[in-house]
Amino acid sequence: MTKQFATFAGGCFWCMVKPFDEQPGIESVISGYTGGTVENPTYEEVCTDLTGHYEAVQITFDPAIYPYEKLVEVYWTLIDPTDAGGQFYDRGQHYETAIFYHNDEQKRIAEASKQALEASKKFSKPIVVKILEAKPFYAAEEGHQHYYKKNPFHYSQYAHGSGRVEFQRQHWGDSHGK
Repeated sequence: MTKQFATFAGGCFWCMVKPFDEQPGIESVISGYTGGTVENPTYEEVCTDLTGHYEAVQITFDPAIYPYEKLVEVYWTLIDPTDAGGQFYDRGQHYETAIFYHNDEQKRIAEASKQALEASKKFSKPIVVKILEAKPFYAAEEGHQHYYKKNPFHYSQYAHGSGRVEFQRQHWGDSHGK
């Protein structure tokens, strides 16, 4: 397997794991922090918005089985790509959206996908997701890893209560947000 990494920031990382987890060709999905200036930041430090980090997921995948293009397509369905101030009820820089590319091909795919989404006019406001070069990624504390499995009731309450699930259903259909 030729492994690659894909890194996406889409608001609360709890909601970014499940859609990618346990898919063919995806080896792992890790919640963590990237894009900032502090080494090995803690959740509490990132939440201050003083470290510059985003809550993000880093996916290890085999592009021959699960291509990067498909990862990006799924990513768009998980977020509000028009919200520059965070995601849903979660506000602040660490909840903003970004695609962190690991090579020139990923950058090209991400930019083309963003342009295609903008051109589709699916959203009336501009697409504000940043496309940034990958920076060091730091795994979040163990309690944040695979939160949807460890705390399914709280996860479901959060995903619904934040407005994420309803937004996904409105824009992408009933198969999302489950």
